[in-house]
Amino acid sequence: MDTARPRILVCPDKFKGTMTAPQAAAAIEAGIRRVLPEAEVHRLPVGDGGEGTVDALLAAGALPRTTTAADPLGRPVPAVWAVRDGTAIIELAAASGLARIVPTDETARTADTFGTGELVRAALDAGATGIVLGLGGSAGTDGGTGILRALGARFSDAAGDPLPPGGAALVDLAEVDLSGLDPRLAGVPVVLCSDVQSPLLGTSGAARVFGPQKGALPGTVEVLEAGLARLAAVLHRVTGRDAAALGTGGAAGGAAAGLQVVLGATLRRGIDLVAELIGLDDRLAGADLLVVGEGSLDEQSLAGKAPVGLAARAARQGVPTVAVAGRLDVPPELLRANGIAAAAAAVELAGSPADAMAAPEQWTTAAAASLLRQVLDDPGLLSFPY
Repeated sequence: MDTARPRILVCPDKFKGTMTAPQAAAAIEAGIRRVLPEAEVHRLPVGDGGEGTVDALLAAGALPRTTTAADPLGRPVPAVWAVRDGTAIIELAAASGLARIVPTDETARTADTFGTGELVRAALDAGATGIVLGLGGSAGTDGGTGILRALGARFSDAAGDPLPPGGAALVDLAEVDLSGLDPRLAGVPVVLCSDVQSPLLGTSGAARVFGPQKGALPGTVEVLEAGLARLAAVLHRVTGRDAAALGTGGAAGGAAAGLQVVLGATLRRGIDLVAELIGLDDRLAGADLLVVGEGSLDEQSLAGKAPVGLAARAARQGVPTVAVAGRLDVPPELLRANGIAAAAAAVELAGSPADAMAAPEQWTTAAAASLLRQVLDDPGLLSFPY
């Protein structure tokens, strides 16, 4: 290793609401170069399987694709997805995300995921040999029925009529016909990315935890809960698989449950799968320092989100990890216990969250420079050989 030119790998997730992961990586690199202009800096933005994952894959060399698909309310919108080595990477939020609508109690009842199913179908049409679907940021609570309808499944009421879109309509579900599912799905593995450890039903389930965030009032939350329970019961009868028993079924409005039961999709922690897709372990080889980051580094970040997941992979190769965040709400000893030796936050330097969010690149750059000075000034902090 050339200690006069340290090799630093910069791998932030998005700073939600202010910067994409590639923008955050550029801001962090700028801060590093203020302190170590001669450093060999490599940017490798990441995603945790939810929103921002496609951006990270595109930055790593995946090919972009754009498909017109239905938004959560059925309106046509352009949605970007990616292809890497034959695998299609799709974000549910691209077509079916909460950011596509103004959430109200009514949209919480009717929003669905049909557009995401159209993206999956487009990937099949393009010859994808595998599909990675990032779950996160969904607008609806339809148990994935919209996706499955777009792929040929039929959901009907007691009179045999097709159900209208959305999670509220599932209370009237009587039959599920899977005979029309796209036959190509049998030969194309579907992998779901999520860091949500939530069941389909109950007090920690899709409707009761996430429904209010999507605009659902208390009465609608209970309707959505009843609809998901009805869906699980009918799917159990049709497939023999119990969606309600899945510990990871609550992600993306229950889409995780529906897709695991009907398509046999597997679910993986998002950051682990993304790290494999972008070749992170190979890029870590020979690195002297890993810099991770996200908008809010808090206790939720310690539950398998990108920074901690990346730090664990770096530790296996003996590479120390530090973090840059928009906001920092974890004590240093807890960060160290999770593999992050030091951290700096844009808010602390800007003076207030409002100021930091008004100029996110500026203050993220300042935080990165402050962090690197901290590392260089305290040799006992970590074994950074410079």
